[in-house]
Amino acid sequence: MKKIIAFLSLLVVVLSCQHKVTAIDIAKINGYWEIEKVVFPDGKQKDYAINETFDYFNVKNNIGYRKKVRPQLDGTFLVNNDSENVLIKEEKDKYFIEYSTNFNKWKEELSYVSEEKLVLINANKNEYHYKRAAAINILGDGKKVK
Repeated sequence: MKKIIAFLSLLVVVLSCQHKVTAIDIAKINGYWEIEKVVFPDGKQKDYAINETFDYFNVKNNIGYRKKVRPQLDGTFLVNNDSENVLIKEEKDKYFIEYSTNFNKWKEELSYVSEEKLVLINANKNEYHYKRAAAINILGDGKKVK
C-alpha cells in the first residue's frame, strides 16, 4: 500500500511539473536554435556535439519562416534564400508548427519552449531538443556580436 501511495504521489508531482506551451510562449521560438539531441520513441538518443547549421525562426502573429544558417567564426551567419514557411496552430490544447515549402508540407508539435530550450516532436514521435544558440566570435577582434 505504501508503494502505491508513493507511486501516485510521484506521478502527481511529475505531471504537475510539466510545462504546457501557451500562446505567450510562441514568441520565445524567435531566434537561433542549435540542436542538442534527438530522442527516439524507443528511448535511444543521438547527441549532437558540433553543429554546422542552426535553425533560425522568425514568427509574428503565428506566421513566419524557418531558415538554416551557418555560424561563422567572426560572429556572423551565412544565409541563403531557402526557407520554410511556418504557421503555428493550436489543436486540442497543443500547439503545432506547420511547415511548408514548394515541395512538401509537415508539422511538429511544440512540446516545450522557454528562453533557453525548445523541444519539437515530429510525426514519428522523435523529440528534437534544441538550445538557444549564440553567435560564435573566436577571432578576438573585440567587436561585440549581436
